[in-house]
Amino acid sequence: MKAVNKLAVVIGLGALTAFAHAKTPEEAYMETTQKGPGVPVPVAVVSPTNVSSEYAGASVKLKFTVDTNGKPTNFAVVSSPDAALAGVIADAVAKWRFTPAQKNGAPVATKVVLPVHISGPDSLAAN
Repeated sequence: MKAVNKLAVVIGLGALTAFAHAKTPEEAYMETTQKGPGVPVPVAVVSPTNVSSEYAGASVKLKFTVDTNGKPTNFAVVSSPDAALAGVIADAVAKWRFTPAQKNGAPVATKVVLPVHISGPDSLAAN
């Protein structure tokens, strides 16, 4: 049986601050994720685009597999207020890349559940 892991992310969809040393929301997320051989670790994160402010407060829960090459596959929507929002979120997450989970030093496919909360018109959080 494959492990199911939760990933946590805070991704801002708005403009970045003017400070040269400021990290992108994607970089900040990758620094704060759980790391270890038993979980896939994101190494490239893509923020969703075109999320309307009407979805503020909404949540989407995705289930997918991170394969042995670190690519998310086999997406399923566990819950979403509508198919359009789920599609936008899934399209972005499909572009993510991971260091795959490992078992006995070898990469293994791992099922992941990613709950995503739209916290406002310019921000998104998943945890």
